[in-house]
Amino acid sequence: MKTWKKILLAAAGTFCLLIAASVFRYETTKDVVTVQTSKVAHEDLVSIVSASGQIKPRTYTNVLGEGFGKIKEIVVKEGDSVKRGDVLLRLESIQPGADVDAQRAAIRSAEDGVQSSEANYRSAQATVAQRQADFEHAKLDFDRGERLLKDGLIPKQDYDTRKATFDGARAALDAAKAQMQQAKSDLERQRGNLDQNKATLTRLDDVLRKTTYVAPIDGIVSFIAVRVGENVVPGIQNATGSYLMTISDMSVVTAEVMADETDIVNVRPGQVADVTIDAIPGKTFKGHVTEMGDQAIIRSSGLATTQTTASNQEAKDFKVVVTLDNPPDNIRPGLSATAKIQTAQEKGALSIPLQALALRTRKDLDEARKAAEKKKTDISGSVVLAAARSLPPGSDPKKEEIQGVFVVRNGKVQFVQVDTGITGVTDIEVKSGLKEGDEIVTGSYKALRSLKPGDRVKVDNEAPKMTEEKS
Repeated sequence: MKTWKKILLAAAGTFCLLIAASVFRYETTKDVVTVQTSKVAHEDLVSIVSASGQIKPRTYTNVLGEGFGKIKEIVVKEGDSVKRGDVLLRLESIQPGADVDAQRAAIRSAEDGVQSSEANYRSAQATVAQRQADFEHAKLDFDRGERLLKDGLIPKQDYDTRKATFDGARAALDAAKAQMQQAKSDLERQRGNLDQNKATLTRLDDVLRKTTYVAPIDGIVSFIAVRVGENVVPGIQNATGSYLMTISDMSVVTAEVMADETDIVNVRPGQVADVTIDAIPGKTFKGHVTEMGDQAIIRSSGLATTQTTASNQEAKDFKVVVTLDNPPDNIRPGLSATAKIQTAQEKGALSIPLQALALRTRKDLDEARKAAEKKKTDISGSVVLAAARSLPPGSDPKKEEIQGVFVVRNGKVQFVQVDTGITGVTDIEVKSGLKEGDEIVTGSYKALRSLKPGDRVKVDNEAPKMTEEKS
């Protein structure tokens, strides 16, 4: 055979082999899904609830306006430390001061009136005592005259004189008693006038006091809302007074955060939390939950659900207060903070990556099982689809979703229903359905969305290569 014919036949044979290899490769790789996997293993899991909010002192007070007036002087500035009773600011006090001085003068006048009335009353008492003595003497003389007249020892004229003296003494005694009662009434009136003036002075002193504001608690001046020359008004019904400043006791510092309504059921008082403060990067502060709100707060408006009558499906939060164990010295109220609350912990839990979890409807699983039984491709007899639990009465298989993972066995995937426990940062506890060492599909996201029980897979756990951008 000529050489060119040999070359031609060799080339034709090579071409046929390449076609056969391509067909075989296509048939063997057709419908194969490339996935990433990991092994089921035991790990220590910590369930975390993350919530954001701001730093607040446990004890603070807003100083509000108590009286009318113009601010004359602000003694403190923001950041100053104050003790209870220290002066914070002063209002103009000319009119209140003058009213107090005038009232004190009125009290002194009333006190003089009381003293004068007391002297008159004592004089009236002395007069009554004297008239009483005169009356008793005249009565004795009159009684003696009656006996003498009866015995005929004195004339009738002498008896009449004694009787007239007795009647005059009795009248004088009655008059003295009336004057004493009048003096007593005047004394009571003067004393009442003095008490009334003292009560008025108490009210005017309170008005004057409200022109000087003092610190109600120990702490720092965390915010001042007014300036010298501005007017202050007191609070009235349904309206608060002028907001002047805030005094914060930073001895006990908290992070007041808002936890999502889906997480609040796992939060309990006493749970440990790690708090980070935006203004102090790179540091984490330990704390513990000390308070939980019972009322849901609408996230968009900040109102409690009891404050609105509108029915809506907006997201809601609950207030959680985390007390910092050792707050830093330079911390200030209002700083943004994030608390990561440890709601549960499990040592050596059988766990899988969160992204491995998949949801499939019971209808999809039943269809996949029927297709697998029809093809009978698994010659070894291994099951390509785990049996799903029995359907509760009245449930719709088209709508019921089953949570599970895809397990790789003999080059194919099997959907296994699982029961989960606590959720960590990246992993979740599996209580049933898997065992340690099982190989499960963790990616890609696109593959997990479309993966079906019985699909053939190719495992590729190599890190993706970075492609250089063309300049």
